[in-house]
Amino acid sequence: MSKKRVLSCIQPTGEIHLGNYFGAVKNWVKLQDEYSCVYGVVDLHAMTMPYDPKVLKENTFRMVVELLACGIDPEKSILFVQSLVPQHTELAWVFNCVTSYGELSRMTQFKDKTELLQSKSKKAIISTGLFTYPVLQAADILVYNADFVPVGKDQEQHLELTRNIAVRFNKQFGVYFNEPEPLFTEIPKLMSLADPTKKMSKSLGEKHYIGLFEEEAKIRKKVRSAVTDTGDTPEGVMSPGVDNLFNLLKACGKVDAVESFTTDHNSGTLRYKDLKDATADALEELINPFRSKKEQLLNDRAYVEGIMKEHSQKAAEIADETLHNVKRLTGMFDIR
Repeated sequence: MSKKRVLSCIQPTGEIHLGNYFGAVKNWVKLQDEYSCVYGVVDLHAMTMPYDPKVLKENTFRMVVELLACGIDPEKSILFVQSLVPQHTELAWVFNCVTSYGELSRMTQFKDKTELLQSKSKKAIISTGLFTYPVLQAADILVYNADFVPVGKDQEQHLELTRNIAVRFNKQFGVYFNEPEPLFTEIPKLMSLADPTKKMSKSLGEKHYIGLFEEEAKIRKKVRSAVTDTGDTPEGVMSPGVDNLFNLLKACGKVDAVESFTTDHNSGTLRYKDLKDATADALEELINPFRSKKEQLLNDRAYVEGIMKEHSQKAAEIADETLHNVKRLTGMFDIR
């Protein structure tokens, strides 16, 4: 029996940080052995917010590098670049014609990003692309007729729209698309080291996240300066900052260290310096192989660009079959 297909994508908005890795990429690597995986770097989505063309192009290349460095295996999975597979945007237009304005106006991410842009400038242009990008996201998934999409609970709304579009298309033109199922994964809740009440995010500034490929000295400095106890935590209760360090240790697989430090915390003998040192050591142990692999790949640009081209062609072959059937069902001419 053929394997079920998994589809997941990431925007090239800068380097992968720990939240991205533990929230998505680590799971992508694991899924390769069980499913037929198609992974994408979706540069078209990155265009919905203000950007620099040269930076976008380099970020796209580097995202491919970082995914390969993290363990995405080109022998096991397809790793495509969205703008190299034009079938995505062609299918998105068809889906635009079966998606209601009301559905898109209720998408929370559009509201959040609109508020972010307007907070920076009252004259900010809110693009149509930002409004309709969930339709393109649906096309990203359905152009490969994916069976599963790995998601966190906060992404469930977009997948539900994708399922709605598939159902509506099937009802209007004939049953063709799968209704992709969510593949929920346990995601560690990693917070900002500088403000543990907020989720780890690049948008908050450099001190609020740890890049997956950062230099060891910078990582250790960030962990050393991590907020621990602000003095307003009830006795015997773990403060958000300390809990965040525990979560980082746990995410790195240091179960014994977590149990030992938990005992210290419960007995009132926990030394924050020891906890921070252990967390920094665990992160360095995790990150160092990724860092070395990334450096190796950056020194062989032709190899990486070859994978981008070859894998995007593989993706386009799958997507082209979908478009052929969509054109047949919707009454468009298809010249092959």
